Amino acid sequence: MSDTQSPEPKGAIARFLAASPDSVGKTIFIAVAVCLVASMIVSAAAVSLRPVQEANKLKDKQVNVLQVAGVYKPGINVTEAFAAFEPHVLELSTGDFVDDQFDPATFDDQAAANDPELSIALDDDPAGIGRKAKYRVIYLLRDDSGELDKVILPLHGYGLWSTLYGFIALENNGNDIYGLQFYQHGETPGLGAEVDNPRWKALWNGKKLRDDAGDLQITVAKTQPAAGADFYVDALAGATLTSVGVDNLVRFWMGDAGYGPFLAKLQAGDL
Repeated sequence: MSDTQSPEPKGAIARFLAASPDSVGKTIFIAVAVCLVASMIVSAAAVSLRPVQEANKLKDKQVNVLQVAGVYKPGINVTEAFAAFEPHVLELSTGDFVDDQFDPATFDDQAAANDPELSIALDDDPAGIGRKAKYRVIYLLRDDSGELDKVILPLHGYGLWSTLYGFIALENNGNDIYGLQFYQHGETPGLGAEVDNPRWKALWNGKKLRDDAGDLQITVAKTQPAAGADFYVDALAGATLTSVGVDNLVRFWMGDAGYGPFLAKLQAGDL
């Protein structure tokens, strides 16, 4: 029998530690370990920052409501100013408030649009939204005497590259437009993104939705329609498809499939 004994086989960990730093095994292990640690850090950061992100998202939405209603000023306390608005959950099909069924402060329009129980699939879908929530949160603004001043209605629809989310502000007669603006979209900078241009947004002020016969006439187009200038907003230069998208979404939401029943009750003084 030989006096020389073979070394005992090393365990997996011992073999790994003894391997060259340039070995394939060590390289792959270190790369995977770094990725795992990095992903855990990113996930933890995302979770911890989510409340801040949600708060910023809510504040941005409130700022847009204030802006479209014409009451926003730089340096204003957004929370205090927004408290002047009355939120209501509106049932689109009836034009009635259903605040006894849903809390206006927590109801999520976008989530409702994806909930089969709270939305309906659209066959006639000019706005390109796929499904329509049965309920939407709208906002009423009253003057110092308590009389209705403006109505703020959320709307959305597809443009060229993205879904545009925004608000339209109507005067208390439910027909005269005070303003329109979008707070979220992915349209082309310098072209479709000109929906954010203050000069284009100003074109909406004073326009009307319907004519004296009650027919919906508001139009975004390159040429003025026969209905006249009161119902016409000039299309964005070089952004035909975005302009068509805005035209479609505004007409959809202001029509019978959208806020039509509510606006009819508003104009009849039934609210």
